[in-house]
Amino acid sequence: MLASQSQGIQQLLQAEKRAKDKLDEAKKRKGKRLKQAKEEAMAEIEQYRMQKEKEFREKQSLIMGSQSNLSVEIDEQTAGKIRNLTGNYKESLENVMKQLLGMVCDLKPEIHRNYRVTD
Repeated sequence: MLASQSQGIQQLLQAEKRAKDKLDEAKKRKGKRLKQAKEEAMAEIEQYRMQKEKEFREKQSLIMGSQSNLSVEIDEQTAGKIRNLTGNYKESLENVMKQLLGMVCDLKPEIHRNYRVTD
């Protein structure tokens, strides 16, 4: 009877060891699956991020390209206006100087009309 109890205990210990081994194996598989799922999710996130960055760069280049064209056009218009103003300045400079010198040099001394002689 003692031998059969000892044998029963041995069977229980072996069954417990097999159950523990199966649990350990299941935990390892679960860990591997979680790690694989995490890696797949990270790869998917990276792919999505790269796609969105590409779309952003395309939109940015489209907008910046049109802005640079606009900037060049504004620069050309500004340069044209500056040339125009410089030309007008050079054309008017001599006439303005003649008028100014004429007003300064050609003085006609006269008594102001409101001047009253006081005795």
